[in-house]
Amino acid sequence: MSDLPQIEGWLRAELDKKNAARERALAASRELIRLCANAIRAVHRSDTAQADDLLEQARARNAEIVTLLSPHPDLYYAGYVQDAQKELAEAECTRRLVSGEPLPDPPSLGIAAAPFANGLAEAVGELRRFILDQLRQNELSRVESLLESMDEIYSLLVTIDYPDALTGGLRRTTDTTRSILERTRGDLTVALRQQKLEQSLLNLELRLRRD
Repeated sequence: MSDLPQIEGWLRAELDKKNAARERALAASRELIRLCANAIRAVHRSDTAQADDLLEQARARNAEIVTLLSPHPDLYYAGYVQDAQKELAEAECTRRLVSGEPLPDPPSLGIAAAPFANGLAEAVGELRRFILDQLRQNELSRVESLLESMDEIYSLLVTIDYPDALTGGLRRTTDTTRSILERTRGDLTVALRQQKLEQSLLNLELRLRRD
């Protein structure tokens, strides 16, 4: 058994490297999630410059994770990286949809299909939040186009019919997306009818004054 010390040395060296990579990836994933959450908050505050700066940092952090874990695919696909990348996809999609820009190219972000699809689905929830803020401020000029974007996203996601093991539970997320879309459509319908009624009453008042 004279070879055991050599094997022990190899085992410890390999596991030390893997553990160090795991710890760094976990920290970077937490930072990536934090940056994305702050970017979404900046979008809702209409602070585009800050959102873009935070998203640039988030993309850099994601690239760091991809490079760090390239020798360790078992760590890369452990789940926490995909959760963080889903947040990046959600933040990127929210930023672009609110601004009326084209959606990001997933491969250029270094995000796989499952986390991107789930992030796109969750961006629908952020669009609902943005639309409700617009309704409260009586800003109705863009809400119908945003609702149309929500509808198009749902229409795409509902056709992605693959096992949950491949999509990261996208079917469940898509069901939630449908519920969000229907509630938002109802809220917008009520708001538009109220606006139309208020305009009709105003026109009637002006006509009566003229008479």
